Amino acid sequence: MEFEAVIGLEIHVELNCATKMFCDCPNRPGDEPNANTCPTCLWLPGALPRLSQEALEKASLLCLSLGAELQPRSAFDQKVYYYPDLPKGYQLSQAHLPLSRSGGIDIVDEDGSTRRLRIHHIHMEEDVAKLVHEMEGRLPISLVDFNRAGAPLVEIVTEPDFRTPYQAMEFLKALRTRVRYVGSSDCSMDNGTMRADANISIRPRGTDQMNTKVEVKNMNSVRHVGDAIAYEIARQTAAVQAGEPVVLHTRLWDPDKKATLPMRAKFDGPCVPDPCVPAIELSSEWIDQMRARLPEMPAERAERLAAQHGLTREDALSLSADPEVAAYFDTLVEHGAAPRNAMHWLTTQLIPAVKERQQKLSVSPVTAERLAALLGMLAKDEINANAAREVLAEMFGCDETPETIVARRGFKQVSDAGALDPLIDKVLAEQAGAVADFRNGQAKALGFLVGQVMQASGGKANPKVIRELLGKELGAG
Repeated sequence: MEFEAVIGLEIHVELNCATKMFCDCPNRPGDEPNANTCPTCLWLPGALPRLSQEALEKASLLCLSLGAELQPRSAFDQKVYYYPDLPKGYQLSQAHLPLSRSGGIDIVDEDGSTRRLRIHHIHMEEDVAKLVHEMEGRLPISLVDFNRAGAPLVEIVTEPDFRTPYQAMEFLKALRTRVRYVGSSDCSMDNGTMRADANISIRPRGTDQMNTKVEVKNMNSVRHVGDAIAYEIARQTAAVQAGEPVVLHTRLWDPDKKATLPMRAKFDGPCVPDPCVPAIELSSEWIDQMRARLPEMPAERAERLAAQHGLTREDALSLSADPEVAAYFDTLVEHGAAPRNAMHWLTTQLIPAVKERQQKLSVSPVTAERLAALLGMLAKDEINANAAREVLAEMFGCDETPETIVARRGFKQVSDAGALDPLIDKVLAEQAGAVADFRNGQAKALGFLVGQVMQASGGKANPKVIRELLGKELGAG
């Protein structure tokens, strides 16, 4: 019997708000342990939560970026359970009246077809504290850091529309891009600002039955999500084929063992309306204001870049995948850089250099204006590509204009035939073998001769002019 998987995702995204969800404590979980706390986020008796306006706005923008419908009325519930990182015994979440419903993302599947992956709802909730396990010494202990307690989260709950690990991974990548575009979160799985759970079951292919699912929790990379789903599909398939039942429970992904491991029995505590946080009432005017704040989204931007600048669909999608990269490219072109040349230098030269220096493109000393000026000199044949790469590297360490660096380093390209003819004559005389090879039909010999002239000029000669002059000389000979 052939089986297929039925997969749904639950994605937690931490909003990059200045404060926590229900108090004014800084939203900086990485600070000194327990430095950012107050009676509200310590859950002391009598402390009343107060919903952050910034959290509501950033959550709403996130919902709209995913095509979800903001609900006119939403409310918080007490999700009751007890763990050491939640000493008040409940978490404020939106179990019954979520902030938004519906929505979805279109992805390109492995076979090239477009597949719609739907969202069931998106709700807001507070994060819990962080357990720090001290395993050294004779008595292992666990400590609690409340800096993260009360951090603003949204949870995106999908429909069980996924059938393969690939679809789940593409959904996560597309979701991450959209959320970054609206500025609600950096969605870094490495840093824990985006975490994913997957609910996985299998069924005979072609049927509509829903079988017992297994939840794999807290995966911290797109690759881990794909690997965990693939492993779990294989594990459940083997169990069913062996006549063993699939038991409802929660598992964890172990990236070292490349396996999911049992964690605990599945437990859902009761959810009751919270009496302390007022219900959220959103007017149609407020929702329209939020919608008006949406930027040009990735798919729209890719379509514009392809139409406006003649880029291929793949290149346009690649540029649009990161809002910083897309904005930088737009500025480059606005300052006169040729689109295809701008894309090439941005993706193959600047971005790798920025990553190597552990910088962010948006705050790099190589601004789009400076790079556009450098590419302008390259386009005018005032410098060659090798010189341009050296100038680019130097631009990271100084605020001089590219023109000043070129003049100071003597990189100005020589294009005057009168100055290049003596060098060409010298190379042709010294490289008689290469000349003979070219005349015998070995076209690559011309490239060798161009390189020799470039070397003789100290790298300052214009290779295009050299090639033209050599062609004339060799053709005449």
